[in-house]
Amino acid sequence: MDAKLAESKAAIGIVENAETDGVGENSLASGSKKSSATAVADGEYTDLEIPARLTSVPEQILHRTGYTVSYNSNRRVPNWVAWCLTAERLTGNSKRSDAKFHEDTDVSEPRAVDFDYVRSGYDRGHMCPAGDNKWSAQAMDESFLFTNICPQAPQLNRGDWNEMEQACRKWAKQDGALYIVCGPIFYKNSKKTIGKNRVSVPDAFFKVVLCMTGEPKAIGFIYKNGDGNRPKGDYANSVDEVERITGIDFFPALPDDIENKVEATCNPDDWNI
Repeated sequence: MDAKLAESKAAIGIVENAETDGVGENSLASGSKKSSATAVADGEYTDLEIPARLTSVPEQILHRTGYTVSYNSNRRVPNWVAWCLTAERLTGNSKRSDAKFHEDTDVSEPRAVDFDYVRSGYDRGHMCPAGDNKWSAQAMDESFLFTNICPQAPQLNRGDWNEMEQACRKWAKQDGALYIVCGPIFYKNSKKTIGKNRVSVPDAFFKVVLCMTGEPKAIGFIYKNGDGNRPKGDYANSVDEVERITGIDFFPALPDDIENKVEATCNPDDWNI
């Protein structure tokens, strides 16, 4: 690989020739395509955003009002969080200021609690953002469960990650609906934790976005858990590339011809970035 390209990839969190933490041995290797979402009549799909099940890491599926979580009890953080973002869900009176971070009693102890983050140097980083849950007081409250949170560098959480969340809202308003999955990336031998409950600190984060309005399109992003301040296009990757790095099979409910086409391409111009 060209040295300049390798340096650029490392800057956004892609470590070449480095295995990820177990997740990479899961769905892509298992051949479990089309195993998670269910097709119904007339080409409509339910749970289109849900990835294929994982097999080599702990996975507890949690269904919330506004999103679905694959929770990893070993790391005390999600493997992934998935949701459908519509223009309608961006309206409502539920306020972030009315919600508080709280532990999720639906998962076993030890589990993340608020004190784990105190003076840790990391933000409580939403995966499914509070701003996508204004439509429902319950959805807003559940977005503050620690099973939807990861330790995130302040520069990322308040900077480029936040900008991508805002971009997704803009796209949802334009196109009507997006299917989004995001989560942490841990490279092999990643052992950093915070707090008494040893909440794992990710090395990087991924986000993949699918739009089925008009001509189907998809795009992926990878962010290093640290400094950023780069144009959105610098983080862009094909969904296939994000699958290669994470080992997660995204959008398995899509017909194979559509899935293969949209996941193989990365065209930031399609998204005006």
